[in-house]
Amino acid sequence: MNTKEAVACRIIELCNEKGIAIHALANAAGGSPSTVYSMLNEKSQNPGVVSIKKLCDGLNITLREFFNTSMFDDIEQEIK
Repeated sequence: MNTKEAVACRIIELCNEKGIAIHALANAAGGSPSTVYSMLNEKSQNPGVVSIKKLCDGLNITLREFFNTSMFDDIEQEIK
């Protein structure tokens, strides 16, 4: 799994845990659903930390909580 895939998986995981749809998350984060969906698919290869922070705000969590999962422990090296 690469970083982008891990971020997408984490967003979906957190939405499932909190019982919130992607569309509702986008609204809560003050963004557009298309922006969030682009982070979940191939359209966005590099989701920015500011965008992730906005999603965290919409989920009422911190960046630390977002990245505090074993999912980010074994991601592939980006520079090869």
